[in-house]
Amino acid sequence: MDIFTVIFWIITLIWLLVSIIKDRKKTFNAVKMSGGMMKHMAGEIIAILLLIGLILTFIPPEAIKQYAGQSNSIATTVVFALVGCITLIPAFVAFPLAGSLVNAGASMVPVVAFLTTLTMVGIVTFPLEKKEFGAKFTIIRNSLSFIFAVAIALVMGVVL
Repeated sequence: MDIFTVIFWIITLIWLLVSIIKDRKKTFNAVKMSGGMMKHMAGEIIAILLLIGLILTFIPPEAIKQYAGQSNSIATTVVFALVGCITLIPAFVAFPLAGSLVNAGASMVPVVAFLTTLTMVGIVTFPLEKKEFGAKFTIIRNSLSFIFAVAIALVMGVVL
């Protein structure tokens, strides 16, 4: 475990103890509720992780390195951004996937484009967003989010 993970665990445990001291019953009810929510989501999370494992098994690291590695072109970044736009997976699953892609040889820029569009742009959720906020707002928000996501990826390529 890295130092940041240890720090987050320590902070979490401290706040849990503070919460128990303040109101033991509410804290245990909240822990029980969150455990039930996690139990409900466990099947979906395992399925997503298995799917990611299968994808990384069938796509050799050499192919990842060839197409998303050294080239580091705008086209690769845009393709990864588009894949992020149409992918609907939880961020806590996407981050390990991104780490696996980088470890397999993918360049940071396309991976950042994938992650930022995954969290900022919603093609799959477009109908619901359109219903709630209107078509004009949804189109403008998703378009600007896509542009900013690609810009963030390009800036991260310079920074990292």
